[in-house]
Parts: sequence; C-alpha cells; structure tokens
Amino acid sequence: MRPVRLVVLCLLALVAIPQLRAQSDYAFGADVSFLKQAEDSGLIFKDNGVAKPGLEVLRDHGYNWIRLRVFVDPAKASTHLPNDLAYSIALAKRAKALGFKVEVGFHYSDTWSDRFHELTPSAWQGQTHQQLVTSVFNYTRDSIAAFAAAGAMPDMVQIGNEPTLGFLWPDGKLPENWDHYADLVRAGIKGMDAGRGTAPRPRVLIQLDLGGDWAASKAWWDKFMTYKIPFDVMAQSYYAHDYHSLMELRENLDNTARTYHKDIILIETSYTWKPGKAFPDHDGPFPETPEGQAAFLEELNRIVMAIPDGHGKGVFWWEPFWPRAGVDRGMVDADGDTLPVIRVYDKWTGGEASRTHKPLATPQLTDPNWRPQPAPPAAPK
Repeated sequence: MRPVRLVVLCLLALVAIPQLRAQSDYAFGADVSFLKQAEDSGLIFKDNGVAKPGLEVLRDHGYNWIRLRVFVDPAKASTHLPNDLAYSIALAKRAKALGFKVEVGFHYSDTWSDRFHELTPSAWQGQTHQQLVTSVFNYTRDSIAAFAAAGAMPDMVQIGNEPTLGFLWPDGKLPENWDHYADLVRAGIKGMDAGRGTAPRPRVLIQLDLGGDWAASKAWWDKFMTYKIPFDVMAQSYYAHDYHSLMELRENLDNTARTYHKDIILIETSYTWKPGKAFPDHDGPFPETPEGQAAFLEELNRIVMAIPDGHGKGVFWWEPFWPRAGVDRGMVDADGDTLPVIRVYDKWTGGEASRTHKPLATPQLTDPNWRPQPAPPAAPK
C-alpha cells in the first residue's frame, strides 16, 4: 500500500501547486511615489526605532508590490511635483533590486489627475484628437522602453489615473466623449506593447474612484466593455472619508467579480491615525488612532481577499511615507517611526522572518529529481 499512498500524495501535491501559485500573486502593495523625494531631502524612517530605508521597511513587513505615478512634464505645472520619468525609473530600479513588483500609473498630465482634474499636458494642448492619440501612443511607448532599458520593466501598467470622468480633457472627457476616450486608452495600451520589446507583457489596469458605489461602477464598466478594449485588472479607489461604508465597498467588489469575471485590486486607500480634516466631526467608522488605522486596513484586506472566485488580487496603501505636514494618513508617526498599521500583513506573509528563514521543505513531493539518500553505514559494535 505504501507505493500507492505515495502516488496519491504526489498527485495531491500537483493539484495544490497551481493554487499556491495563484495565491502568491496577491499584491500587498503601497504607492511610494513621494518616498525618493522624502529620503533625498534627508528624512530618515525607522521601524520600531531602528533607522531603515522606506522600501526595506515595507519589504520586511511582507509588502511585495509598489506603485508609482508618472507625470509627463511636472516641471511645467504649478504643483512642482517630482514624479517625472527619470525620478520614477530610479525608484523602480531600487524596488526591483529588493524583489518588489512594480505598478506604474500614467496620469497623462503634468500634475495630479483625478475626477476633478484631468488636465492635458502643456506640450499637447491644442492638439486634435488624432494628434492626441499619437501623442499618447508615442509617450507610452517611449516611457515603457525607458523602464525596460533601465532594467525596471513594470509588471502592471495603469492607463490614466481615476479616469471615472475620462482624461485629457476636453477631448477625452466623459460622459460626453466616450469614443475619444476609448481611442486614447487603446493608444496607451498599444504604446505599452510597442515599448516593451521582448519583455513579458505587463498586466493592464483600469482604475475608478467609485469604491463604494456599485450602481455608478456598473454603469461605467458596462459602457467601457462595449469598446472591447483588452485589459486585465479592474481597480478601485476607496477612502472612508468619502462616506461610503465597508458594506457598500464589499457589495461593489463582489458584484464586480460576479458580473465581469475579472481580477480586482483596491489600488488606493488610506486612513488617518490621528484626528484631522478627514472627519471634521471625528465620526469616522474606525477610531482615528494608530490602532484604529490598523483595524481599518485589516478589515479592508479581508474584504478583498474574500472577493468571489479568487478575483481579489490585492490592496495598495496610498503614500505610507508622505511627508506633508498635517496629513496623517501615512504609516509613520511625526518622528518617522512605523505605526501599528505597517504590521497588519505580517500575519499573512510571515513578516521579516519569512525573508530571513527558510520554511520546512518537502522535496519528496515537489522535486521530480529527488532520490532517497543512502543510509549511513551502521556504527561498529
């Protein structure tokens, strides 16, 4: 019976391997687009009192993805943000060297893009629709090629940032110009493919900012799907200070999975660790304390992990190392030391111990070349 049992165990192991691989692609992520600027300015971050670079802090607590935003020419904008192509590539290279996967979000603007601001880059203003399509293609192609040449090829690419109402206004504004918007998205995806050369194709992500609103999300996705644009991940932003509940978020994400059968990522979220402007009456769903912030991420992650059919693929915290004074949604306190929220994923990933220690292996079941070691000679009597 022993050989039969061994065959059965081997078959069970082979069945289990794809499931383990599927689970390993879950993104414990963070948008760290401000991190390089903060560290270059001299800020020092600490983990439990020990000075450590920000990316290493995240790595040691199980984070496996970072997110970076890219602006076309931020020097031309009044916001003077650092996130041009060279800055983003430098940060992506550091992340790749530490084993992170990288998601790159193209804003197609010189500054922030969201439902309130989708400003056409200064160099593209006044262009016709077809000229804009060409500009999006060329810019995306050249940017991806630059990432690839630097050895920092993105693993996922986002076309537009929160384009719930389109991007590159007024040409790609929604709901007025769906056809134009679709042309621009296609141009971005084709540019990505043209720029990657022989590198593996990044997954393509489309992001909305309708985390707790199923009705609006369904209306948007239904319309977008009519254009048959090839993409891989449906993403949402969710901020509790927008006053949608976690129950509404769960309804939206679960219904999205059941309706469209695509992978889903919560690509932006955060929560305050002390009272501030997010909840003027201090009426947030979790206490505005370090412990309340950690409890928020814990519940949010459970919702995403429970999305039907394994379509929940990750959560990204927005700017854990944001240095802006008075904005207390990061993962470090005023002294740059980590807050309890940084340890939420330790229970899922094993934290630093999983990086510094090897788990017990069973090569008898997983290595087809495994052979029993010969028995040591018997000790002389």
